[in-house]
Amino acid sequence: QAQLVESGGGSVQAGDSLILSCVGSGLIFNLYAMSWFRQAPGQEREFVASIDWTGGRTTYEDSVKGRFTISRDNAKNAVFLQMNSLKPEDGAVYSCAASQPYGSGSNSTSAMAYWGSGTLVTVSS
Repeated sequence: QAQLVESGGGSVQAGDSLILSCVGSGLIFNLYAMSWFRQAPGQEREFVASIDWTGGRTTYEDSVKGRFTISRDNAKNAVFLQMNSLKPEDGAVYSCAASQPYGSGSNSTSAMAYWGSGTLVTVSS
């Protein structure tokens, strides 16, 4: 049974940095494109970033470009989200998700095959 587990969330001040991690098990992790999504209270879940199965192609939502970096370490079955210059509006529950094998990465929730339960990021001004 595939499982994705996120970690690294917390409460920080505006301008601080955090790195989120997502470790997969029960799936051939290195074959899956991976994405990060976030959902703030009362808001729709939104795409943050994706990375293809090779790690060579990344895509970002406009508001995080230049501040967030997605990466993966297939030897550790892990995908990461480095978040710099955090803003209060970045506060949300961040979830990782696996889309399809050999995929290029997707920004669509409907394309995701597996989801983690999320980790909370709170950014105060």
